[in-house]
Amino acid sequence: MHLKDLTHPNQLHDLSIQELQQIASQIRQKHLETVAASGGHLGPGLGVVELTVALYQTLDLERDKVIWDVGHQAYPHKLITGRYNSFHTLRQRNGVAGYLKRCESKFDHFGAGHASTSISAALGMAIARDLKGEKFKVVAVIGDGALTGGMALEAINHAGHLPNTNLLVVLNDNEMSISPNVGALSRYLNKLRLNPSVQFLSDNLKEQFKHLPIVGDSLSPELGRLKEGMKRLAVTKEGAMFEELGFTYIGPVDGHNLEELIAAFEQAHQITGAVLVHVATVKGKGYELAEKDQVGYHAQTAFNLTTGKAIPSSKPKPPAYTKVFAHTLVKLAEQNPKIIGITAAMSTGTGLDKLHEKLPNQYIDVGIAEQHGVTLAAGLACEGMRPVVTIYSTFLQRAYDQIIHDVCIQNLPVFFCLDRAGIVGADGPTHQGMYDIAYLRCIPNIVLMAPKDEAELQRMLVTGIEYTKGAIAMRYPRGSGYGVSLMEEGWEPLPIGKGEILRSGDDVLIVGYGSMVHPAMQAALLLSEYGIQATVVNARFVKPLDTELIVPLAQQIGRVFTLEEGCVIGGFGSAVAEALQEHGVLVSVTPIGVPDKLIDHATPEESKADIGLTSVQIAEQIRQAVTLPVKKFSQVY
Repeated sequence: MHLKDLTHPNQLHDLSIQELQQIASQIRQKHLETVAASGGHLGPGLGVVELTVALYQTLDLERDKVIWDVGHQAYPHKLITGRYNSFHTLRQRNGVAGYLKRCESKFDHFGAGHASTSISAALGMAIARDLKGEKFKVVAVIGDGALTGGMALEAINHAGHLPNTNLLVVLNDNEMSISPNVGALSRYLNKLRLNPSVQFLSDNLKEQFKHLPIVGDSLSPELGRLKEGMKRLAVTKEGAMFEELGFTYIGPVDGHNLEELIAAFEQAHQITGAVLVHVATVKGKGYELAEKDQVGYHAQTAFNLTTGKAIPSSKPKPPAYTKVFAHTLVKLAEQNPKIIGITAAMSTGTGLDKLHEKLPNQYIDVGIAEQHGVTLAAGLACEGMRPVVTIYSTFLQRAYDQIIHDVCIQNLPVFFCLDRAGIVGADGPTHQGMYDIAYLRCIPNIVLMAPKDEAELQRMLVTGIEYTKGAIAMRYPRGSGYGVSLMEEGWEPLPIGKGEILRSGDDVLIVGYGSMVHPAMQAALLLSEYGIQATVVNARFVKPLDTELIVPLAQQIGRVFTLEEGCVIGGFGSAVAEALQEHGVLVSVTPIGVPDKLIDHATPEESKADIGLTSVQIAEQIRQAVTLPVKKFSQVY
């Protein structure tokens, strides 16, 4: 059987080990070819090919449920659940999603893009199954990086307390999340991996049995089970943590040996209660470059499969916001030993790996534990340090109570830097940074700001570090800046709560925030072709809002448009409207931003066009609002 003929995972049931190995090889090749052509997650999926094939060989996927944690390692799952022929559309608009989505396939039993959710969801399904008197297996596949998340440990604690609820947890242990794992739990798993008794039994027990005259070259099923039982006895001491938590522990199992994997899963299915199968895998398995550089090949843009090098852009791009942020933070930290950069397992994504390289004592990676990271920062702030909590907008949502309870109620000077704010593209709705303006704006004792370009980001970084009256947050987008001139030192902080006028006009007032200031200027230029003259304000701050600047302008001009790359409900436009109402200025306010809908995977440009956030669309919406004659714009921005 060829992979392209595999339309249902149950077709794996009748295949021999040799045929399963061929399917695994074809999965790996299709995975590599697709990601090389269009980009996507590479290392995670390559590492779980055999795990996926072996697990699905032991399940009935018409009935049984498999929940993949995060989902970026589930490309092999997609390839054997009927999406081979459409896999070339991976992460493209209207194509196959990069993560699991319940609406995409009946085999995507639970969607996720954030880590550590799988065991909780699987346990919920298992409890529902038992309450309804049904019979099917429920499996959660979780990586050792995601196991550092508190939610996963909470779920393990609960599952181990239910001895009659059958649940299988497969721990995919590759010693990595996106970057190398940190913490005591990671050390514990390494201890399990490297247990000499386990290594001896795994590598040599079968060979020893061969020397018995009644055995020869083949192990009977009974002796095979004896071998597995002896392995379990060997790890009783090392696997005590999972056993004490109420799980039956099996492993470590070679994650690239189909025979061992199938035997372990079949054994696990026969055990009542919660079972954890510990599978040792290699991230990037089968592609030498990815095996050697597991961080760099976690995810890739389009690249040359032979050389492994990224395919260069057709035109050079200005430096990315993240790169400018990292470079500037390192410079500031070199001058101020109280600055401590904090990341939640995203050192490369946030640029804090540069801080780690230069100033390792001023860098902390808490693992996939955003809640802990925020409260850790609060503790650092209590002792006079300057914590810079650098977390993607979408992931900071996970620490919302800590922001309120541990930082803002106590009015502690913690600096939050929200990377990937706004529309992020191919990762889809789980990763869009849409909500931080709304979810932070309502909290007392916090300042919120966003730069119009990369040079202003440098000044805001200084502003945030020097602000000590309470919490402060800065959001900035994914991708490249505008190529404006940057400084290497001497950055001046911005006055808190003060915006600036970039252009003057009498017909409309456009107030832009952060990444939407540049489109506001472009829209104003387009509007001038109609004789519509716009005043453009770079708000800089949404909290406190510069009412001294905005209120008189709104009263004078009478028609206000706000631009933001975030949800309109409760966002920047709402803040402007509330401020004008509070000051008794009753004028038309039209907020332009992300409507009340989820933004699916596509390029950022495609997503912005879909929701009316291109400069031309903004200008047209404003033009229609002032009801002037129709005319096509001469330029497209």
